[in-house]
Amino acid sequence: MIYTITLNPALDRTIWVDRIREDESNRIEEEHRYAGGKSIDVSKVLKNLGLDSVALGFVGGFAGRELEGRLLNEGIQSDFIRVSGETRINIIIHEMETKHQVAFNARGPQVQPHELMELVDQVSSLRNADIITIGGSLPRGVTPEIVRKLITMAKKGQTKVFLDVDGEALKVGIEAGPHIIKPNIHELSHLLGRELTNIEDILVAAREINKKGVEIVLVSMGARGILMVTEDEEQIALPPQVEVKNTIGAGDSSVAGFILGLVSGKELKECLAFAAAAGTATTLSHGTALCRKEDFDRILPQVQLKELR
Repeated sequence: MIYTITLNPALDRTIWVDRIREDESNRIEEEHRYAGGKSIDVSKVLKNLGLDSVALGFVGGFAGRELEGRLLNEGIQSDFIRVSGETRINIIIHEMETKHQVAFNARGPQVQPHELMELVDQVSSLRNADIITIGGSLPRGVTPEIVRKLITMAKKGQTKVFLDVDGEALKVGIEAGPHIIKPNIHELSHLLGRELTNIEDILVAAREINKKGVEIVLVSMGARGILMVTEDEEQIALPPQVEVKNTIGAGDSSVAGFILGLVSGKELKECLAFAAAAGTATTLSHGTALCRKEDFDRILPQVQLKELR
């Protein structure tokens, strides 16, 4: 079974307007609400690609109930820890005239220590976990030590851990030795404290992380593709050029694509191609719509794999 952990999930309220005009009433042309958060997006894309998973994390209040209900309607299993605070609501505004996008991300609830330990107990009791993903930001009241704890517990059960966080949580998480990480260029630059611009710089950085005990380092580079570094392989997956309508959730979709490859018994380079195809497929849709299987199937044969050593 695949479990996805989102520590600070959100309801994404997505709004479309012609153009934002100051000191005027701006009419909303279209509005949708989605269950959001990095690992929740992974669960949604896995579902679109034919794989089931169970979404874990913290939810609270009416927004939390709505989030659970939306996942239920999409056929996604969840087993969240309920907290006393309210699940956050993010606001994403699309200007149709300019095609600009502005996101306002809320901080989320304050998670109490006893609520945090409920999640620890839940994860420690999992007996059928093949893959666990940990993604997204941390809610208030939770430090990066939870990432280290979750990775350590999962590894005791021979579970593969896929980590997709940033900042201090990524630094602490790497110390626990997750099997796979997927930072983007900016997150990797921040982690190592230096600007990474060309492929060689990124390769050197990924090798450093690999030597710290992370088996597979994936680096998403936008239109330049996805880089994969392991002890034995260095590959880059180059997606086809497409008309990008949205980038929200593309990285999470790449995580789901790579997992699909692993579960299907594919070689790592094929898993990388799956990741690139899923991430690219998500960029074809407006708003927070995620990778559709028909787009994934169409793009996958167009992904080019290039060996770097």
